[in-house]
Amino acid sequence: GGVPPAVDLVLGATAGCLACVLTNPLEVVKTRLQLQGELQPPGTYPRPYRGVLRAAGAVCRADGLRGLQKGLAAGLLYQGLMNGVRFYCYSLAEDAGWTRYPGGTVAAGAVAGAVGAFVGSPAYLVKTHLQAQTLSAMVVGHQHNHENISSAFKSIYQQHGVAGLWRGVTGAVPRVAVGSAAQLATFTSAKDWVCEHQWFREGSWAAVLAGGMVSGVAVAVTMTPFDVISTRLYNQPVDADGTGKLYRGFMDCILQIASKEGLLGLYKGIGAVYLRLGPHTVLSLFFWDELRKM
Repeated sequence: GGVPPAVDLVLGATAGCLACVLTNPLEVVKTRLQLQGELQPPGTYPRPYRGVLRAAGAVCRADGLRGLQKGLAAGLLYQGLMNGVRFYCYSLAEDAGWTRYPGGTVAAGAVAGAVGAFVGSPAYLVKTHLQAQTLSAMVVGHQHNHENISSAFKSIYQQHGVAGLWRGVTGAVPRVAVGSAAQLATFTSAKDWVCEHQWFREGSWAAVLAGGMVSGVAVAVTMTPFDVISTRLYNQPVDADGTGKLYRGFMDCILQIASKEGLLGLYKGIGAVYLRLGPHTVLSLFFWDELRKM
């Protein structure tokens, strides 16, 4: 649209933050579901969170309505950093003509997503810690007990230095790269398919939303395992030297989940992931498009 990459950085960050405010409750629910029954065989642990709606109700009962917006400040910081860098890198790729080559759009989306994920990783780490925190009766996963976003960054930095802020990044980079590539590969075709079947009028935001939800199926299936791994790596307790107490790294996390929780353990929280993907994609694109027009 003739918008310079530097402007796209600001607009992409703003669009991601606006969408985050509306979809953060699903992030809280998703985090709790993914940490529930960590490294325990199915059926051997209590399940305070069951399904998306009942899990949302459980969060409200334990933490009040404000509990659904836990970690919002860290989420906004993450979306601003990740989406700002992602849109900036993708815009650079467009200007360089890389997206005109076969597969260029998917490759540019994956690379842009990976760079954005790396830059935003410390914010995602803190967001995960804060969203997992709750009353002892409803606890799932390790509790880091941070007071707020600033104390979380301070505590992690004091204990483990700069490297500690990027703990778990090995799960975050493939998560966003795969999600970004799958989204770009399916979103436009899904939107066109919806219009071809005359479900909605072409060009309407209803068609874009429907396309986003159809595309969300493919993205959720490919992205959820990486999402679960990312959440586990970010939230696990660590030794004094910063070494994870539960997982040694990306591959170890996959193998442990698969062996102890079964392959379905890699798909915990897929309902929340799917329900967030469509609206978040459409809202981000809508806000980004409107800001570009302004």
